Amino acid sequence: MNTPAQLTARLDDIGRSVAGSEHGLAVIGLGSVGIELSRIDQYSDLDFFVIVEDGRKQQYLEDLDWLSSIAPIAYYFQNTADGYKILYADGIFCEMAVFDISELAKIPFAEGRIVWKATHISDEIRIPKSKEGRQSAQSEEWLLGEALTNIYVGLCRFWRGEKLSAARFVQGYALDRIVDLSARLAAAEDSPADVFMPERRYEQRYPELATHLAEFMQGYEKTPASARAMLDFLDANFAINPVMKAEIIKLCNS
Repeated sequence: MNTPAQLTARLDDIGRSVAGSEHGLAVIGLGSVGIELSRIDQYSDLDFFVIVEDGRKQQYLEDLDWLSSIAPIAYYFQNTADGYKILYADGIFCEMAVFDISELAKIPFAEGRIVWKATHISDEIRIPKSKEGRQSAQSEEWLLGEALTNIYVGLCRFWRGEKLSAARFVQGYALDRIVDLSARLAAAEDSPADVFMPERRYEQRYPELATHLAEFMQGYEKTPASARAMLDFLDANFAINPVMKAEIIKLCNS
């Protein structure tokens, strides 16, 4: 594993490489290499945006010499239309995206840290204009309904023999909604939220609620037990429909 100092040094190297390229405008560090540097550790990756002049994005995506010239790359693949996941030979892992300067206003992201920018680029480039995220703005009724119906559908699939799909519906989709409901049950501890992935740092933000997670995710063969644990939790904390509750209990006991 790499030390935090090695990780930040590599990102600084990337900033210098973009600065030395012909059309680069900025490098923005995100997550634990962004404004949340206090939580960087040996397990952190380098999550960053590269901002370039309009019309130059594909040039930076098609030729990664500006990254490979810093250190040897052992593995990479293009995971989105905008960027790559990259593993350097020394074990430093990166998730990066490249955007034309005019694109950035439409891209939702958490506030970042400027690693490097051209002198004519405003410091405000690190602050998102679009604030969409996965953090749910849905009503409690919607979240609860989604949780219960996903549990119900998952149990039906389990007893049909579709155990993989069942596990996804109960221990995945329904659990996502319980995570979204957590803010209605407890005040989050002082740990930064991730608006795109609410499950990040859940154990640190909601330590008491997190004690239930093992009951909610008991594994491939134990979807009914996981479902019953979720139902009991929801029933203890919210007013749930009695008919749906009864149907889920029947399926748990089938």
